[in-house]
Formats: sequence, C-alpha cells, structure tokens
Amino acid sequence: MIVTERTRARRRDLVEARARHASARIPPDGRGPKPPIGRRTGLFLVLFLASASLVLLGLVMALSATAAPSLSGTDSAWSLFKSQATWLGVGVLALLVLLRIDYHHWKRLAPVGLGVSVLLLALTAVPSIGLSANGARRWLGAGPVVFQPSEVAKIAFVVFVADLLSRPDRHMEDTRATLAPVLMLTGGMAGLLMLQPHLGTTLLIAGVALTMLYFAGARLIHLAAATVAGAGLTAMLVAYSPWRRDRLLGFLDPWADPYGNGYQTLKSLHAMASGGVDGLGLGAGRAKWGFLPYAHTDFIFAVIGEELGMIGALFVVTLFAAIAAAGLGVALRAPDRFGMLLAVGVTAWILLQAALNMGAVLAIFPVVGITLPLLSFGGTSLVATLAAMGVLLNVARQIR
Repeated sequence: MIVTERTRARRRDLVEARARHASARIPPDGRGPKPPIGRRTGLFLVLFLASASLVLLGLVMALSATAAPSLSGTDSAWSLFKSQATWLGVGVLALLVLLRIDYHHWKRLAPVGLGVSVLLLALTAVPSIGLSANGARRWLGAGPVVFQPSEVAKIAFVVFVADLLSRPDRHMEDTRATLAPVLMLTGGMAGLLMLQPHLGTTLLIAGVALTMLYFAGARLIHLAAATVAGAGLTAMLVAYSPWRRDRLLGFLDPWADPYGNGYQTLKSLHAMASGGVDGLGLGAGRAKWGFLPYAHTDFIFAVIGEELGMIGALFVVTLFAAIAAAGLGVALRAPDRFGMLLAVGVTAWILLQAALNMGAVLAIFPVVGITLPLLSFGGTSLVATLAAMGVLLNVARQIR
C-alpha cells in the first residue's frame, strides 16, 4: 500500500508539473517525445544567428537579382524568387530535423549515404539520364524537380570520412587504413565530378579531405605530397583542356580578351567598384540586367557589392568568419572524435566554398562555377548547406 500510494503521488506531481509548464516535455508515464540532445551554447547561437542572417540576406538578394532572368523566361518577375523561397522552406525543415537527431546516428548510415551519392554522380554521366546545361551535365530529375547530386555528395563525403577516421581500429600511423582510403575516395569522387565537368566541387572536395586529415592527425609530409600530386593533376587537366586553359588565361589577364574569357571577371569587378562604400541601393544595381552573366548564382556577391557596397560585402565576410570561428570552436570542444571531424568537415566545406566564390568575384581566383553558400540562387545547394548546418548545430549542442 505504501509503495502504491507513493507511486500515485509521484504521478500526480508529474501531471501537475506538466500542467503548470505547458512547454515542458515531461510525459506523465515516462514515454513520449523528448527534448533535443544537449543545450544551446554560445557557439550554437553564433552558428545559428550567422546562418540565419546569411539565409535572410540571400532571400532578399534573390528577389533583387532574379527579376531580370525571371522576366526573360516567364511573364512574372517573381517566378525564380518563388522557387528559391520553396527550396528555402525545404532547407529550413531539413535543418530543424537534423538539429534534433543525435549526430552519432549518422555513423551507421555513412556507407549507404556514400554509395547512393556515388551512384547518383555516375548517373549524371549517362546521356539519357543526366541533364545538361551550358556545356555541363550535372543534374538529375524531371520536370520542375531537378537536383544536383554533387551537393548531396558533399554531405555523404564528410560523414563517411569522419566515420572512417574516428573508428577505434583506425590509427593515423597506419596510413593504409586511414590516409590511403580517404585519398582514394577523394580521387574517385573527383573523377566522377570531372566527368560532369565540375572543377569547383572537385577542388572543394579535395580541400575538405585534406583539412579533415590534418585535424585527424595525418603527417604534414603526407598531406604536402598529396597536395602536390593533386595540384599537378589539376594543372594537367587545365593544360590539356582548351576551354579551361582559356578561362585561366582570362583570369590572369582579363583585358587580353575583354569580350570573351575576361568578360565575366571585368563585369564582376565593375559591379563591385560601382557600389562604393554604401552601394547603389537595394534593387538599384545594373549588373544583374544582363551585363553580368549568372549574377544570381555564381556572382551574387558582386550584386551584393554593387547594391549594398563595401559595407554589405564586409558584413557577408564577417558572417562567414563567424561561422568559421564558431565551427572550429565546436570541433575543439566536441564530445568525441567523430563529432570533431564532422564539425571540421562541415566548417571547411562552407568556408572553402565561400572563399572560392568570393575570390572569383574579386578576381583573386579563377572562375570555377561554384555558388556562395546560403546566399546564391540554387535549390539543391541551399538545402544541402542547411542540412549540413543542422548536423553542425547538433554537434554544437553537445560540446563540453
């Protein structure tokens, strides 16, 4: 009787506590939904707020930059903006779902995810299946639903490498069990990406792999050798590909062919210079009206510089720097090696992609056809990046 009465009293207390705090997730019978893993740390808030700021700015700039291409393709200036807003909704949902799933669950799904992504990349090379545009075959899908498998491959690659390098039976001293498999996987994915061709994502995958290997404890001499070999192979691909060679020469001296290979670089620089310190005003930019090709995708940073000026451009750079610093902080304080490598991989992915894109806009790097994360128009890129941020935020909730 005493035990029964105590049990009943305890259940009544739990019911009353839940009634007083409607937001509490304490089910009276001990079953039901549970709160997300961990807590909202300072690093979590920095990552969340910086990402949200970039996404909101990207949505505003999408409205500004897509009006011209929308009118040229349809009768509505809102068509591309509506598409981007729809993809943003999918991406936010993906972020919220992955934020609530403990990142440790992805370990057992890593091989499956990698296999699916490699299969999708291979399918893009099949003429009857892969969709092509502007001389590249990078998309799959039909009708209004079209996606880019290379964006899915980025997530699968980071998760698989993090799992591989964090296994207890894999020691970094044993290069055949750690360094060699990662480099072979990187080379295989690079080959599939170059069939599309997609040099930008190839360079990004290679940079993420080297960064993750470095933080995992690989020897610098091995990483240097891999970097030299990769750079030599890239130089050969550029040298024996006329259009890649012309693009590189156009980057080195855009004035040598101002209406050809140097056109995009010169127009991008002109847009950035036209913005001055405070910009021409939101929506008042001229480059997006057909003067700068791909202004709403690869060159959205030039539109930001023209319309919001140096202040807007520095604001974007500051937000990416905040994500980089917070992501590194999460990696250093992650509860385990797998979480550390996940945080490193996602952070390196976003930072390197942003650097390659903004560097191309500013003529620091050649144009490699890569979007600006969370800002550029592009559904698959936006969803994949937000999903990766969800994984990073989950790690941030569990830091020590």
